[in-house]
Amino acid sequence: MKKGRRRKRLRPFLKRVVRTAAEMLYGATIWEMVRDVHKERGQRERLFILLVFGDLLGVPVLPSYYSLRLLPYIARSLELWRESLSRPRDLTDLCDQEIT
Repeated sequence: MKKGRRRKRLRPFLKRVVRTAAEMLYGATIWEMVRDVHKERGQRERLFILLVFGDLLGVPVLPSYYSLRLLPYIARSLELWRESLSRPRDLTDLCDQEIT
């Protein structure tokens, strides 16, 4: 009886230990690279939307025909893009960037 209870308590503990060790290894090895890739992807996505839908901000880059063709693919992220461009920036935004 006691052996069964001990196993039931030991399994979740071992799972937590393995999960914690895996998260520590991830954080020590590739976390920063993954963060940089996500930042780069966001910057490229914002640049793409600016090139395609810049006329919403008064920057005519592409003819409206191509913008209308691409609109269904971008419609979900368009509002977030406008908010990210109009968001006020301060010194804390610069702290997140690397100085090279």
